[in-house]
This record gives sequence, C-alpha cells and structure tokens, in this order.
Amino acid sequence: MARSIVVIKYNAGNIRSVLCTLNRLGLDAEVTSDASRIRNASRVIFPGVGEASTAMRHLIASGLDELMASLTQPFLGICLGMQLMCRFSEEYDTKCLGIFDLPVIRFPSSSLKVPHMGWNRLKQIDQETCRLLTETGWAYFVHSYYVPLCEHSVALCTYGDITFSAALSRDNFTGFQFHPEKSGKYGMAMLERFIGQGEL
Repeated sequence: MARSIVVIKYNAGNIRSVLCTLNRLGLDAEVTSDASRIRNASRVIFPGVGEASTAMRHLIASGLDELMASLTQPFLGICLGMQLMCRFSEEYDTKCLGIFDLPVIRFPSSSLKVPHMGWNRLKQIDQETCRLLTETGWAYFVHSYYVPLCEHSVALCTYGDITFSAALSRDNFTGFQFHPEKSGKYGMAMLERFIGQGEL
C-alpha cells in the first residue's frame, strides 16, 4: 500500500513546522481538511497551537469533529491537537472531541509561570501501549493547559508541583502535549516511528 500522510488543516498553527520536520525525514505529507482524503490516509497528524474554542468551531464547521473519532489508522495529535482529543477544556469551557474521556485543566498562574514554555524532561511510563517514545528525554513544550495523569497516560512531565500527561494513547490514537517537531533528534525519532509503525 502506498504511503499516505495527511496533516489536518483547521486554522490552528504550527502546520509549517510539522511539514518541515517531515521533509527532513524525507517524507511528504498532504495538508487537507477534506474528509475523504483524511479517511483514506495511512497516517493522520493533527497539530495545533492556539485557543481551544476557536479551533473547535473550525472543526465543527468543516464536519471534521465527527470524522476524527471514527478513524482507524494511526492518528497523532500534537499540543492543542492532543487537548482537543479530550472531552472538555477549561479554556472558555469548551466541549472537545471526546476521543479521550478526560478534562484539560489550566495551570495555576498563582504558583507557576504560565504558559509552561521551553525544554522539560519527559518520562515514559507505559512502553507496551505506546512504542513511539523512548524511556526519557528532553522535549519542547508551550502550553497553558494540561491533562492530568490517567489510565491513558504513557508519558509524564512535571512542571512546578504538577505532574501531567506528556503523552496519551488508546487504540490507534496517540497524543503528544509537547512538540516533537521542535524537540530535536528526540522528537524527530518519535515522528519517524509514528510514520513507520505497522504496515503502510
């Protein structure tokens, strides 16, 4: 089967940096909001930087909100993309996609500098569920909201006194709170493993 990678287009930032990283890996990807192209792809990447309610409005307007939870191919959400895969975000009380039945919570600005921005240590906690990660490494984060640790957490990170989900995984769905495309060789290796997992 021919390799087919799509990056979902929905007016939510950082698509260019993901494409550049894929190009450095020698991979081409199509940027699209077309439901049939997304459904027929071998791999789906759902990046995002921005605000949850605005992003969800774009997804709903294009009908992509109903499509995504029905996909069966490997699916990777990045940063805001991972948060939108959850049930609900405290950011403007936004109902999200519900792929993961989890809340997205704001970091307390009273005790922490918000957003959490820069390099932080990531620790893998479930290798069997998600083989995209290596045990530990430094990843690049930019986010004001987080997903608490839960049964779907496969990697964690600590900011101040809060330990949160750095990565989630369930069935064919994976979410990274960090930016693999901005995390050097460590992040590029994860994207390469995502594209290469299973049969293409």
